[in-house]
Amino acid sequence: MTIRTRVAPSPTGDPHVGTAYVALMNYLFAKKNGGQFLLRIEDTDRTRSSLESEAVILRSLRWLGLSWDEGPDVGGPHGPYRQSDRGHIYREHADQLLESGHAFRCFCTAARLDALRQSQRAAGLPTHYDGLCARLPAAEVIARVAAGEPHVVRMKVPTEGVCRFEDMARGVIEIAWNTVDMQILLKSDGMPTYHLANVVDDHLMEITHVIRGEEWISSAPKHQLLYSYFGWGMPKLFHLPLLRNPDRSKLSKRKNPTSILYYERMGYLPQALTNFLGLSATSSSEGEELMDSAALIEGFDIANITLGGPIFDVAKLDWLNGRYLREALSADAFTEAVAAWAFNPTYLNQVAEMAKTRITRLSDLGPTAAFLFAGRLGLTADQLGDGKVARESLVMAFHLSTVGFDRLPAWTSAEVERILREVATVIDVKFKDFVRHMFIAITGRPQSLPLFQSMELLGRDICRERLREAIATLGGATEGQRKAWTARWDEAAREEVVES
Repeated sequence: MTIRTRVAPSPTGDPHVGTAYVALMNYLFAKKNGGQFLLRIEDTDRTRSSLESEAVILRSLRWLGLSWDEGPDVGGPHGPYRQSDRGHIYREHADQLLESGHAFRCFCTAARLDALRQSQRAAGLPTHYDGLCARLPAAEVIARVAAGEPHVVRMKVPTEGVCRFEDMARGVIEIAWNTVDMQILLKSDGMPTYHLANVVDDHLMEITHVIRGEEWISSAPKHQLLYSYFGWGMPKLFHLPLLRNPDRSKLSKRKNPTSILYYERMGYLPQALTNFLGLSATSSSEGEELMDSAALIEGFDIANITLGGPIFDVAKLDWLNGRYLREALSADAFTEAVAAWAFNPTYLNQVAEMAKTRITRLSDLGPTAAFLFAGRLGLTADQLGDGKVARESLVMAFHLSTVGFDRLPAWTSAEVERILREVATVIDVKFKDFVRHMFIAITGRPQSLPLFQSMELLGRDICRERLREAIATLGGATEGQRKAWTARWDEAAREEVVES
């Protein structure tokens, strides 16, 4: 049997280091065992998925040195490799489940489902579908479908007993069936949910081992049930522990940047980041931590992955990246790495376009544009607060800016300016007063190169990290404050929609 693994990212945002970690574990496991590694795009979320995000994900994983034997960009015998191109396959399999009696059409409205969840919460019960439409007479179902009534397709789930499945790391796991929801398999627009598409694709693409994050453990009973309904054998499961911050909390962008693009833009070497992520499953002794792809494959042992979760320690990554710069790169290779990072014609031409009208001597370029080649700026609270906006309002403004930036589908200077103008409105300050503080937080100066164009060039992740650092420097914010501020932002957005 040829071992086949896969990674299946959703193109709904910037590529996450957690995606890189899962992809790397699947890649190393396959190559260690002489197998094949696939990449599949799970883009059934029509409102959030984009080809631009897909392109960035593929480029980021390539930048890390990963390659795949089959995928949307390289082809293969099991394509297409985008789920949005496989709709007819999922509908055929949903029809099979309906015909066999393992699924049913559900006509319940959003209002009924909301009321059901509220009543279940009030009674202290777990929220799940109550099976109302599973009991409809066949003749009524046919009539309602013929009348064009909107509906979804749900899977049937046992109400008694226990589901048992084996995890390669955890052994046998038991989950009571009465805690498993009657999952929607096909949405009313005909697109599948993750669960149906995942199972069908893994079977048709002959995946032998599913190595995924531990957040999917609770979904394993649904998947096991679908494999059983179709009469297929189930791949072996390994649920990876989540990456964690040094304090053992779940890795989140509030404490550490999580986008691969951030680490690329900060000047980390791809081989250092891959090495760092791979150490959690590779045997290495003290002083021998520098391992290229071949060494990572050779030393890979999935049993080395501890269930407590590998620590994403940026200090360790810094140390490892520094060793690569000092020990693994010749002068020529170092120069090439610097050029690829930010001293390439594409980036420098954009810097020049902004800077040439702001300087009188070429020697002015260094201090004028230095912030475009920096990471954290190391500003003080007095520097950040140099302006007319009160400190608490400023912390709120910086927080709301990150919220707005995270929600932008496209990172452009025009969209950046729009978000900042909205923030100024919400905190009720003059835009020019707020922008002065933003200039300082992003560029280190109250005046510099054009702010919005500079932010577009720096990228979402560097801007977000500088604002995160600014918030911390100004004293930070509690979870309650962040929630209240975000709610205020959302309310203002709703009022704007109503007025328009």
